[in-house]
Amino acid sequence: MQIRTIVDLVGVAVLIWSVVASPALAQTLSPGAPPHEHPAPAPGEAAPAQHEHHVAAATLFPTREASGTAWLPDATPMYGAHHQARGWDVMLHGNAFLQLLHEAAPEHRGATQAGSINWLMAMARRPLGRGTFGLRTMFSLEPWTIRGCGYPNLLATGEVCDGDTIHDRQHPHDFFMELAAELDRPVSGTLRWHLYGGLAGEPALGPPGFPHRISAMPNPLSPIAHHWLDATHITFGLITSGLYTQRWKVEGSVFNGREPDEQRYDLDLGRLDSVAARAWFLPTDSVALQVSAGHLTDAESEHAVEPAIDVDRATASATYHRRFGAGHLWATTLAWGANREEGETTHGLVLESSLGWSGRHVWFGRAELNGKPAHDLHIHESDDVFTVGKLQAGYTHYLPARGGWTPGLGATVSAALVPKALQPRYGGVGTGVGIFLTLRPAAHEMTR
Repeated sequence: MQIRTIVDLVGVAVLIWSVVASPALAQTLSPGAPPHEHPAPAPGEAAPAQHEHHVAAATLFPTREASGTAWLPDATPMYGAHHQARGWDVMLHGNAFLQLLHEAAPEHRGATQAGSINWLMAMARRPLGRGTFGLRTMFSLEPWTIRGCGYPNLLATGEVCDGDTIHDRQHPHDFFMELAAELDRPVSGTLRWHLYGGLAGEPALGPPGFPHRISAMPNPLSPIAHHWLDATHITFGLITSGLYTQRWKVEGSVFNGREPDEQRYDLDLGRLDSVAARAWFLPTDSVALQVSAGHLTDAESEHAVEPAIDVDRATASATYHRRFGAGHLWATTLAWGANREEGETTHGLVLESSLGWSGRHVWFGRAELNGKPAHDLHIHESDDVFTVGKLQAGYTHYLPARGGWTPGLGATVSAALVPKALQPRYGGVGTGVGIFLTLRPAAHEMTR
């Protein structure tokens, strides 16, 4: 890692620590006690009810919030741990798997690998005048817990490693997934303005990143259409601004659209010369709709030794959350994305769903269709686009929460489907199996 990068990281760490930990700066940001805090009870007086703590958390951390500035339906459980420290409200999120995956096609594509897929997110917010100010960080240890160029995932493609394009694997997440600040203020009536940006984060493009979708949360595998939908969920350098009300939001971003390099532990900063715009509509508490489009400069590499090319991307998605009974949740996402590269357009379609019962049993599944250029699949002698598909199903059994965290264990099976023209490369239907242990924050209600 270069010395300049180390200095940058130290500076970011010092800045975040000084804002969160310094009482003097905290008083500067918000004179007097924030409106959601309560004075200590007088002798003989009862302490405030615990639900008031949840009301404060719900005010600063709406359950609709997902990755970056993306939204989920309001009928979303809160999987997180809420704390208060030095006048700040802090929310911790995360998900971790310890998995053994085996994916194989008859013609020797695929692999077997043990590792850990994981991420941890911290959000700190406090009132600032009539609005709120916040800091956000997210990290992953996958640069060290996922070996080689990624974990086995037949038909997954995207990015480069060891001097070549990655295929039939999902690349690890970078260590720095988010380093950002945000400001939220009222404009008039119910209309509000939001500003978000930083060294790492997610621009206004695509549905929420798959690690943050409830429909994908129990599933350790990424979608094979990830780079058609939400691959920009880790972007190194961005600014997003938008206007919103309770039911809709319009927002735009300028950002660095280049894919991260294979050195997963640093910040791959670049020019903010890519743009995106996105619109959200939440017609009911159970539904979140989005459409978005963007131009990504120097985003993709057809071959590791060739210059990157620009990509125009458009996406649309619908997410539905249905809560019924105690601990029962049905979460479904339907998402479409299209990439236009050098005059050629390819499409990806994902339908994923999870059904949770009593907070203990979760069944999940995913069905995908994706047009993959030949070079993505490491077939460099062809310029064709091949329509491939993948089916996946699995089950996770969650154990009782311990210390605010919920452990679980599960299994998954999958089938990779290729057209006749790819049979010589894959030999037929590819199959995948996986077993895993998982750990996530316990779910709790956020009273409004």
